[in-house]
Amino acid sequence: MQAPSMDPSRPIVEPSGKSSVRNLPVNLFASVMGLSGLALAWRLAHDRFGAPAFVGEAIGAFALGVFVLVALGYLTKLAQHPQAVRAEFQHPVAGNFFGTIAISVLLLSAVVEPYSAAAARATWTIGVLAAFALSFVAVSRLLKGQVDASHAMPAWLIPGVATLDIAVTGGHMPMAWASEINLFAGAVGAVLALVLFAMIVSRLVHRDPLVPAMTPSLMILVAPFAVGFLAYVNIIGGIDRFAALLFYFGLFMFAVVAPKVFRRGIGFSAAWWAIGFPMAALANAALKYADFRASGPHGVLAAVLLGLLSVALAVLTVRTVRSALDGALFS
Repeated sequence: MQAPSMDPSRPIVEPSGKSSVRNLPVNLFASVMGLSGLALAWRLAHDRFGAPAFVGEAIGAFALGVFVLVALGYLTKLAQHPQAVRAEFQHPVAGNFFGTIAISVLLLSAVVEPYSAAAARATWTIGVLAAFALSFVAVSRLLKGQVDASHAMPAWLIPGVATLDIAVTGGHMPMAWASEINLFAGAVGAVLALVLFAMIVSRLVHRDPLVPAMTPSLMILVAPFAVGFLAYVNIIGGIDRFAALLFYFGLFMFAVVAPKVFRRGIGFSAAWWAIGFPMAALANAALKYADFRASGPHGVLAAVLLGLLSVALAVLTVRTVRSALDGALFS
């Protein structure tokens, strides 16, 4: 017999109409991912274009502050409503967004590295453990069998991308064991992301389109290739033709999904933060590739992607703050 199907578009907890921390979604950690990625992109822009250094550092500090606020909120939810957290973790789609916590921690290790190498090492190690644990859980769930194919959503990619991010942020870690961990993470993350990417594309081709509220998550399809580029470059220590292939396919996927995501009729919710990190990864990849090629068109492309990312995250930040102040974010 096939296990009962769960509609992935339905709320995990039925809405009560009241504003409560019980309704704080775990995918709000994606805001930290996007902002941290933006901070790292502006650091690269400082090196490539001479952009003001304080911009990236200010955004990094803001990302750290957002992480503290969201983490405190979610810990409060865990303490007061553990059943809601359990339901979220066990959900076939939303459960994958717990990977946003691991990615946030890994990216913040890169943000704080210029200020404290010890804090960066400790933070990165915590992120490594969390990313591997979540990848293990995700694969174990899939191998139980009887998984409804309609649950193959872009969010499934998050655990694999989290594992790839170990290599993205661990390239400069001085520990003797870090290089082997980066290789292990690259192997697990790359294969897992590609297998799940194929499953998700198959679902998108053969099943009904995503409901409008889930449409922003299509941007996650860019992440395996943009993050894969960054991870591969860190592992081998340079950019070669295979790295270029990863970058260009990530750029192609962005061109395909952007018109589907950025269109009228999709209301604002925390789910919109799903666009942040994939766009940030692509902008960082473009900046690195432009620096490698040292050509004008590549530099223009990188600047355009950074500008689009900056505007998108500024809008999302303002909308999220407004939603939190009027209580809609918690209702």
